[in-house]
Amino acid sequence: MNQWSEDLIAIDHAKTLDGLFVRRVARSPERVAYQYHEKSAGWQQLTWGEMGQWVARWRAALAGETLDEGDRVAMLLRNCPSWVMFDQAAFSLGLVTVPLYTDDRVENAVYILQDAAVKVLLIQDAGRWRRLAEVLGDAPWPLRVIILEPSPAAHALAAQDPRVVVAEHWLPSTAPDLTQRDGDPHALATIVYTSGTTGRPKGVMLSHHNILTNAHAVLTLINVYGEDLFLSFLPLSHMLERTGGYYLPLMSGSTVAYARSVGQLAEDLQTIRPTVIIAVPRVFERVYRRIADQLQTRPAPVRWLFRLAVAAGWRAFLKQQGRARWHPLLILWPLLRRKVGAPVLEKLGGRLRAAVSGGAAIPVGVARTFVGLGLPLIQGYGLTETSPVVSFNRLEDNIPESVGTPVRGIQVRVGPNDELLVKGDAVMQGYWNNHAATTKVLSHDGWLRTGDQARIAATGHIYITGRLKDILVLSNGEKVPPSDLEMTMGLDPLFEQVLVLGEGQSHLSALLVLNADLWVGLAREYGLDPDRAESLEDTRLHRDIIRRIRLALSGFPGYTKVRRVALTLEPWSIDNGLLTPTLKVKRNSVVERYHDKIQALYAING
Repeated sequence: MNQWSEDLIAIDHAKTLDGLFVRRVARSPERVAYQYHEKSAGWQQLTWGEMGQWVARWRAALAGETLDEGDRVAMLLRNCPSWVMFDQAAFSLGLVTVPLYTDDRVENAVYILQDAAVKVLLIQDAGRWRRLAEVLGDAPWPLRVIILEPSPAAHALAAQDPRVVVAEHWLPSTAPDLTQRDGDPHALATIVYTSGTTGRPKGVMLSHHNILTNAHAVLTLINVYGEDLFLSFLPLSHMLERTGGYYLPLMSGSTVAYARSVGQLAEDLQTIRPTVIIAVPRVFERVYRRIADQLQTRPAPVRWLFRLAVAAGWRAFLKQQGRARWHPLLILWPLLRRKVGAPVLEKLGGRLRAAVSGGAAIPVGVARTFVGLGLPLIQGYGLTETSPVVSFNRLEDNIPESVGTPVRGIQVRVGPNDELLVKGDAVMQGYWNNHAATTKVLSHDGWLRTGDQARIAATGHIYITGRLKDILVLSNGEKVPPSDLEMTMGLDPLFEQVLVLGEGQSHLSALLVLNADLWVGLAREYGLDPDRAESLEDTRLHRDIIRRIRLALSGFPGYTKVRRVALTLEPWSIDNGLLTPTLKVKRNSVVERYHDKIQALYAING
């Protein structure tokens, strides 16, 4: 890329999210807006002008339904241009969009449809609607169901059920051009249901102004250009991807390519060669573990060279940031970057200007490895309730251990129990149909309780130190935030998932989901039958796993030692109700599921 040009649309010109879209179509109709993959035709693209025509057709079709301003409409779709088309068409009519997770449990989706009284639902395919309809029964919402993908099954459902239509028949062939409406920026734009780790999902109410100001605030801290190419693979129902990977590129005029699937992400990175990606730590952790696994099979000199490259790259990064002096390692860095760093970055497409990690904390060791290899990795922090970005690291002021500094329009402070409090333009209007929950987290003067513990350095950088709800208090009074321990233990390829336990107890224990592929070989090393459940209770195995954990946690305080473990091969998933759609562990649900195993951990020797 020889030339980078900024082409930002100002908030006061856009006014609303649909106003932003109309302005973008008018400003750069010939520029490519989206890339997507079709099985029969390969990678395709749509210009902003073509997107404008499509949105006009969706708008005309929605206008033909019995809908009033403020009515809710929902989408249960994979990331694709149609997601954007429906979202923008709804906004242009003053409707409120409600995104649903494609991987969520059917019961959760049905609850949301009923709670928000959704009148129109756009759904991916006939199979998904059939599963939803079985649980919905005679419930009144939604009134209209649009199946996006045409198929004999979709057409059969449309013939049987008066609520159902197939998109290709429902959409008009043409429609009048879009024009910018005089919408209220502070009107409700979307209700995004948080996938809470306890209880029912809560509907976060966000206005056009909340989201627009948040996207623009990010753009004041990082340069994003019309020539940038985003690869979108986090679900658009997640506000991190929606604001950062949809509304922000819309504001900057950048192109977005939709990855085919997480399973094909490695191939798509090579094909698309993005300049920006937005990911959760799990993505970087998986790549890190793959690198670690591959290094284990390489000769000792290769492993030494890799470690040297990371150390040299990290030193070069610190010097560039103004936090370290010259060091002899810097002489080796250009060669090591070319021989070690570049091949790794090439696997990510080789053109990344920024890799953003958010949604959860990234392990420091993982961040240091990628930064040391030359990846411009920046971590941020946010919540659905803040549209979602509260803070993030700038490329030129990047402290990976922190979550950066607050974005423009956001105030932060530390309240009682070290809880991070947030106030500003991006803070939600409240929870839909849930005044009691709103008053618990939102003060009368606009301060939002995040539930996260933090400290704020003199530089303004925020460090997340724990989660109030997750803090374990041992019987000796020591307070242990389990998330850091779980992240560190989770870097061991043997452990797929980790839950640290110990509330009210004299010591910590851990519930571990083992990597099923590695378990077979490990069991045979101990002379155990990998197919017998009793093998997971072997005393020698437990003793060695505890020793392995203690080595990994050697840098933590002594009271964080894990003294007992319980092992399982059953993955925690969305389907079995132990993970949220954003892949967070439902701690209470896991504890309930493994109640007997956990009781046994503390029944032994007290």
